[in-house]
Amino acid sequence: MELQQELPDPAAALAYFQQKLAFTMGPVELRRRITDGVDLHVIDVREREDYDRGHIPGAVNLPRDRWTTNSGLAKGKVNVFYGYSATCPLAAEAAAYFAKRKFPVMELLGGFEEWAGRKFEIEQ
Repeated sequence: MELQQELPDPAAALAYFQQKLAFTMGPVELRRRITDGVDLHVIDVREREDYDRGHIPGAVNLPRDRWTTNSGLAKGKVNVFYGYSATCPLAAEAAAYFAKRKFPVMELLGGFEEWAGRKFEIEQ
C-alpha cells in the first residue's frame, strides 16, 4: 500500500515565506547594509563575556537580563537582533519582545556563528 503525502498549500507557503523574508536577513545582506551605511541598529543578545570575545562591528550588547532597559534600540530605525547560532532562540525571543513594545525588528539568520564562519569582520 502506497502512503499518500499531503501536499503543502502553495498560498500558505507564499504567505509564510513572504513573512519570513520581511523579518529576517542573512549575514551577507547585513554586511552589505553596514558597508553601504544603512542606518540600522545591530543588537547582540548574547552574554557579555561572549560579546567581549568578539561581535559584529558596531553591535550593542543587550543580554536578556537587560532587555527592560531598551539600551541601544531605536523606534525610528530597524533593530537587527542576533544570538549565538541558527539553533539559538535568543534573537527571535528578543525580536518578539521588542516588537511587542513597538520597535521595528529583524532577526539575523545564523547568528554570530554564521557571521564568524564567513570570516566577516569581528570587533572586540
